[in-house]
Amino acid sequence: METRNINSQPDLDKLKTKALVLVWIGEIWNLVEAGVALWSGIGAGSVALIGFGLDSILELAVGAILIWRLQTHWQDDEEENAAERKAHKLVGITFFVLAAYISFQSVATLFGYFPEPEATSIGLILIVASAVVMTILYFKKMAIAEKIGSRSLRAEAKESLVCDLQDLTVLVGLGANFLFGWWWADPVAALGLIPFLIKEGIEGVSGENEDDERSQL
Repeated sequence: METRNINSQPDLDKLKTKALVLVWIGEIWNLVEAGVALWSGIGAGSVALIGFGLDSILELAVGAILIWRLQTHWQDDEEENAAERKAHKLVGITFFVLAAYISFQSVATLFGYFPEPEATSIGLILIVASAVVMTILYFKKMAIAEKIGSRSLRAEAKESLVCDLQDLTVLVGLGANFLFGWWWADPVAALGLIPFLIKEGIEGVSGENEDDERSQL
């Protein structure tokens, strides 16, 4: 466990409360983000934007795990660790499902089995706004994680930021379609998310990095 830069339990509780507030803000944003992305993505036939929305739903699941950890005081470490391993594996499986969906939808779109994606300004605005919001939350969460010695809070902050930075590939696809009418850039950009999704799925299912995140709060 890392050394905490605080001197009393009340200070620790106060910082944990601040962390919870930040995580909840992220959860609310991801909920809105997922709704707007799926609505506009389905309307425009954008594989990349639909994938972005589904990825936001996965981020909701990761945030829920951290809220559970911050709010729960476990008396049995084995019970806590076993429950979290199951939760992480479930999230890992959903990454594989999302990767399979995006792969199928993108390839089918490129071969003409689905309509060509339409340009969408809403999608462009959403992704830029998401990058800004998640970057701000990242720095605030990291500051608190350093003070309370929480690797799980740090990991959640990094995962959310990395997810949104990875999704900037979607911005390239949507932008190319919007500016130049390159409809094929949309499914190609979506395929760019596959390596990241598979990596996250493997880490979740195999339990990689669990030892670094376990029992750090």
